[in-house]
Amino acid sequence: MTDRASPETTPAHSGAKSLQRLTQFARDMGHITNLSVIAERIFSELSEVTRYQQGSLYLIERERERFRRLIAQGAAHTASTPPTVPLDHPLIHQLAQHQQILDRSTGAHGSHSKATHELPSTILESLCTNLAIPLVNRGRMVAFVLLHSEPLPDRSDPESLELLTATAQSAANALDSILVYEDLHQSQTLMRRTDRLRSLEIIAGGFAHEIRNPLTSIKTFIQLAPERKDDTEFIHDFSKIVLDDVHRIERLIQEILDYARYMEPKLTDEDLNDLVSSCLYFIDVKADSRGIKIEKELASELPRVMLDRQQIKQVLLNLLLNAMDAIGERGGALRVRTTKLMKPEGNAWVQIEIEDTGQGISAANLEHIFDPFFTTKHTSGENEGTGLGLTIAHQIIREHQGEIQVQSTEGIGTTFRINLPALA
Repeated sequence: MTDRASPETTPAHSGAKSLQRLTQFARDMGHITNLSVIAERIFSELSEVTRYQQGSLYLIERERERFRRLIAQGAAHTASTPPTVPLDHPLIHQLAQHQQILDRSTGAHGSHSKATHELPSTILESLCTNLAIPLVNRGRMVAFVLLHSEPLPDRSDPESLELLTATAQSAANALDSILVYEDLHQSQTLMRRTDRLRSLEIIAGGFAHEIRNPLTSIKTFIQLAPERKDDTEFIHDFSKIVLDDVHRIERLIQEILDYARYMEPKLTDEDLNDLVSSCLYFIDVKADSRGIKIEKELASELPRVMLDRQQIKQVLLNLLLNAMDAIGERGGALRVRTTKLMKPEGNAWVQIEIEDTGQGISAANLEHIFDPFFTTKHTSGENEGTGLGLTIAHQIIREHQGEIQVQSTEGIGTTFRINLPALA
């Protein structure tokens, strides 16, 4: 009677376990979008597959022509490996050229490779490394992993090398996708910053124009004050004018700083109706004192939105306060609605509509409403417009991948609509 191998030790069972492990790893790679997390998961998997306890993962930095250490494990290994490795390093040359696993125990590229290109043992020894695994996708090495263990585990099994190679390829695919996404994100950020710099050129010219009159009145007061110091009426009246002008310059400077300071939205999952209600609560007392009736119509089951709560709150408050200023002291209505929209391509969006019964905006002015320093407010004092509020609002909505639109009829009122992409 012949002995039958247990299921745990049969090649078929071992192969099934390897396939199951590889499938689970590939599935994990598809769900992780954070670079640091995916690097940790890759290193952990390769370490477990090889049973090597120490090591490090290096990631390409193309713009600096080097690889940067992202993960390190084991004090001795960390002390022996540099934080960065230049592209002309012999190890990088070998890995990039042959694109195969380097094994110090065999002195070759892979334990059953026919290649005989040996890496000088002193290089791997100096890096406290037994195994070097390139992560290559589309012919480019995007990262590599160095692994070390004392004593060396038994890795004579060819199937282990196959699993290791397949795992490394899956890791390379996932890392390359993340890097492509990050490159795209950086390009978009650069484009937005370039856009902002162009706007700042316009703002710089507008600022010079806007402060010319306030500075003239301040300069005049300073020149006349010594000889008119005993004229109390002059000192009192001119002091008030100068103080108003100083406040205007301060507001201009603050709004320019707000606009110039690049603040990428910190997106969180938000209930838009809750945010709108919060803003309306803030202006309720002021509206009531002016005889302005607030009409709120918030859609039920409105999709949630990824947004920067403080930035969108800034936009909404700006529009609400502008609407109240347009209505003025004579009273009127301020209507706020939220609705769900479906774009032609089938994507869900949400819309916030702010409608007032104010004086409206002329057709000639309407096309300039989002231009820097354009304002229809010409009263003096605190309510005088700087002409940057709607420019900033427009920029914030654009950075949220949204749209802001305006319709207005003189003598009837103005309606602003903000459209934002909803969560699926």
